[in-house]
Amino acid sequence: MCSLSYKDISINEYVSGCLLCNDAPCRKACPKSLEADSIIRSLRFENKAGAVNKLLSPLPCITCDTKECMEACLKGKINESVPIDKIMKAISAEPKVKEVDVDLSIDFCGLHTENPFFLSSSVVGSNYEMVAKSFDLGWAGVAFKTIGMFVPKEVSPRFTALSKENLPFIGFKNIEQISDHTLKENIQFLKQLKKDYPSKIIVASIMGQNEEEWTKLAQLMTNAGADIIECNFSCPHMSGNGLGSDVGQSPKLVALYTKATRKGTHLPILAKMTPNIGNMEISAIAAMEAGATGIAAINTIKSIMNLNLASFKSEPNVEGKTSVGGYSGKAVKPIALRFIHDMKNCKELKDAPISGMGGIETWRDAAEFLALGCENLQVTTAVMQYGYRIIEDLIDGMKLYLSSQGYKNIAEVVGKALPSIIPADKLNRDSICYPRFDRKKCVGCGRCYLSCFDGGHQAIKIDEATNKPILKVDKCVGCQLCSVVCPAKAITPGKRINKK
Repeated sequence: MCSLSYKDISINEYVSGCLLCNDAPCRKACPKSLEADSIIRSLRFENKAGAVNKLLSPLPCITCDTKECMEACLKGKINESVPIDKIMKAISAEPKVKEVDVDLSIDFCGLHTENPFFLSSSVVGSNYEMVAKSFDLGWAGVAFKTIGMFVPKEVSPRFTALSKENLPFIGFKNIEQISDHTLKENIQFLKQLKKDYPSKIIVASIMGQNEEEWTKLAQLMTNAGADIIECNFSCPHMSGNGLGSDVGQSPKLVALYTKATRKGTHLPILAKMTPNIGNMEISAIAAMEAGATGIAAINTIKSIMNLNLASFKSEPNVEGKTSVGGYSGKAVKPIALRFIHDMKNCKELKDAPISGMGGIETWRDAAEFLALGCENLQVTTAVMQYGYRIIEDLIDGMKLYLSSQGYKNIAEVVGKALPSIIPADKLNRDSICYPRFDRKKCVGCGRCYLSCFDGGHQAIKIDEATNKPILKVDKCVGCQLCSVVCPAKAITPGKRINKK
């Protein structure tokens, strides 16, 4: 495990306070035209190498005394301006990374895509203007917002977010339904997009209410110029029987509607799976056996969020009422990865193409989905929070990561992590990995002691002279809880020894 330095911890804290402004005033204020906003955004999205590569040489911040950028920083209207000078100076000592030519193009469901990054079926891809803007910025494709034969009535408001401590946004809930445009309008959007962007991939997400509608929608989307049909079997809050996740929980309905869709198209078909189920493989197998080409996973998770303990109302608050909605965002990534792993380890599904989604914000998130076997990636919640511009660091960060590891093509990392995830009974249970304390980095806060005593095995005591931890080896079981909670990153996994 790589331990963060104090400098890295400080940088992360500094950049997390940035508002990530549109048309950022800090950049406009810099007399040397340093792209401070873009650099900070790259750091925020874990693309440190990309941030360093954007620095000017020599760095103007070293000799700048005016601090015009920080005076212009809008964060200062809330509390304190982002310390732009400290951020730039902190990363200026890092060597610039030479980007070797890396091919991000990849084949998916028989189609060649310029990169694996697609918008997922949602409000972020729901009309011509929006999708065209995303394509211009570098997104390779879109799963257009789910199209049906009807236009639903929407509620207001329909979004809310989950926060924790000083983090304003760790999860997201929506109670939005399928496209609020007419069928005719949606068909025209698809036709125009394909005409104007012939090299981009158009995935038409559809949802029917019976076999006839699934077949008809598939025919219409095929004629409109779609490249792939995605069957939405998984929306968790559609207001109608037989819709959304009610379908995905039933292998019989999945098979029935996949067959009906196949009757209407020769195009590749993705079955979009619900996570509101114990074993996704069962419905996924039913879809593949019924004619699907691949799987899309995961859709949002059924949720209730933000109960007000004064009024006992929940959010989104629609005249004092709400409903179960879909939970998404970074917090669902581990759940998405688990489902994808399970499908890739299922003999009936191991060769099925998977479009992965659920909590992808950074290139690192994306690489994790690829490493577990996905060949395509879809993003919504991060775009809703930060905008289409995140594609810049998704692409740049991915290229720099691949080139730094000696890869020439993004396809080389697909499935690389699968062999390292094994059944629990196959793990080595005959050895212990003890924690290693870095006493120079330790600040003496005692968090490791508290967690170990109250939530572990009472294997840490505090040295009264230094206020720093001492390991009681005879009690330590090597759980590494202490390394997880240490805010100074002064505890790392140490030597592994066989149990006596």
